[in-house]
Amino acid sequence: MNAYAKPLPAIDDLNRPYWDGAREGELRVQRCLDCGTLSFPAARHCAHCLGEHKEWIRTGGRGTVRTFGIFHRLYFPSFEAELPYNVVLVKLDEGPQLYANLVGVRNEDIRIGQRVRARFEPVTDAVTLVKFELDGEAAR
Repeated sequence: MNAYAKPLPAIDDLNRPYWDGAREGELRVQRCLDCGTLSFPAARHCAHCLGEHKEWIRTGGRGTVRTFGIFHRLYFPSFEAELPYNVVLVKLDEGPQLYANLVGVRNEDIRIGQRVRARFEPVTDAVTLVKFELDGEAAR
């Protein structure tokens, strides 16, 4: 694999199951074993009940664009070739929300409410990024 020049996530014991899942082509979120609340990103305590007993579950990887932004300003030199690039907030069908890039669509064609599905992009041996693409099955 070529050297990846963009910033990489800090993988630790708390979020490792998410990144392991991404490498396996699974989008995972935490489930509180005390109250059943699903959450993302990883946290030691449940935001709903403050419980500490959690497990990681696989999601269906599908959701809806809640909002988005188009970045025109360069914050990291390694993103220069991609300017302008998008960042979308996706609400998964299971409830949790996460930020990612929407790929395979022109920035000007992104709309709130579009159905999307997870896509996995290996960038190093240890890191596979979760991105989203339009969900063609949603239109069927």
